[in-house]
Amino acid sequence: MRFEGKSVLVTGGAAGIGLGIARAFLEEGATVLIGDFRPDVLEQTSAGLRAEFGDRVLSQPGDVRNAAEVAAMLDRLTARTSRVDVAVSNAGIYPNKLVVEMTEEEWDRVFDINCKGTFLVCREAARRMIEQGHGGNIITMSSGAARSGRITAAHYCASKAAVTMFTRVLAVELAQYKIRVNAIAPSLINTESPVNPLPAWRVEEAEQNAPLGRLGQPRDIAKAALFLASDEAEFITGEMLAVMGGSGAARNR
Repeated sequence: MRFEGKSVLVTGGAAGIGLGIARAFLEEGATVLIGDFRPDVLEQTSAGLRAEFGDRVLSQPGDVRNAAEVAAMLDRLTARTSRVDVAVSNAGIYPNKLVVEMTEEEWDRVFDINCKGTFLVCREAARRMIEQGHGGNIITMSSGAARSGRITAAHYCASKAAVTMFTRVLAVELAQYKIRVNAIAPSLINTESPVNPLPAWRVEEAEQNAPLGRLGQPRDIAKAALFLASDEAEFITGEMLAVMGGSGAARNR
């Protein structure tokens, strides 16, 4: 119960990695606001979690590309708890398209969600943490793709590299307020996401090349988020924590 009495925002929290992170903080005693752009999925997920964790589960539909909707998420959280201790900017997309086939709209959508969305969530959370005056933790979602390019994912790889550098700069800017900012860089995580479907060959290739013999699971990323937001990581800020099962170190073949 390391986060008992703490207040946490998780964007993109209705499924996949975000849901894993939200559940982990709930299990550790936090009150968690789940934000997601899919109201139907969000309501279904929230109802299931409330059956387990009661009124510590909050939800607010919203698009991270919209500053007013991001603010509404944090308004809903602070209306209940009067504080925000942890903000996890998780919402993101990872479509696949060769550069020569990619449209401007497809490029812009990835950057709007992955980069602008991260900026808006972090900015709003930071402003409120500064006003509260008791520090806080912000966690962004980078990727192993920020360090190693992948065919059909130029827009995604570039967006995650941008998120990584944004995280580093923000960490330095907010250090004076005792707000720590770190990024998590997952490898391919087995989420079976309807929003971000992956071709079967991509999943098979990742499984074959996984040094630990399996794909990552949402719980693997959730554990990293708990660590980074905990007192055990009090001297860690501006870092990208790779949670990749060894896939960033070498390939099996």
